[in-house]
Amino acid sequence: MNRIALVQGDITRLDAEAIVNAANELLLPGGGVCGAIHRAAGPQMAEECTRIGLCATGQAVITTAGNLKAHYVIHAVGPVWQGGGRNEPELLASAYRKSLELAVAYHIKTIAFPNISTGIYGFPKEMAATIAVNAVNSFLSNNETIRCITFCCFDSDNYELYKKLLHV
Repeated sequence: MNRIALVQGDITRLDAEAIVNAANELLLPGGGVCGAIHRAAGPQMAEECTRIGLCATGQAVITTAGNLKAHYVIHAVGPVWQGGGRNEPELLASAYRKSLELAVAYHIKTIAFPNISTGIYGFPKEMAATIAVNAVNSFLSNNETIRCITFCCFDSDNYELYKKLLHV
């Protein structure tokens, strides 16, 4: 059974137990997917984020999902691309791993990821997609608890990259 799915669209509308937010370290509403998730979730999630405070790059935290279909939002902080010499690939892989570890800890069976760090953070899309797919495949090879991990691509560039990597 293939436990990885690929869709193009709006992550806030997906039917998954958890969706991942491409968050910033302050867990504040931002632009792109982060802003969209915060707008759709409403003030309850923002209040939880404020109580949590900070989340370091490469780490993840979890909140309830407010008005979203999902039950949880996992806020994963990916790195800002600075040329690749500041551990950006490792930090991005860590953000995916930490998100999946939280999903397991909360008994989440279905989770959806956006393309972390590829928007205003400027991470090269092809490299980010490869890191994401490798991190997810590595995690799934050692863990049976998550039934389905969905990569949700808002733009067609990312969608086509993931399509090639996932052979779909």
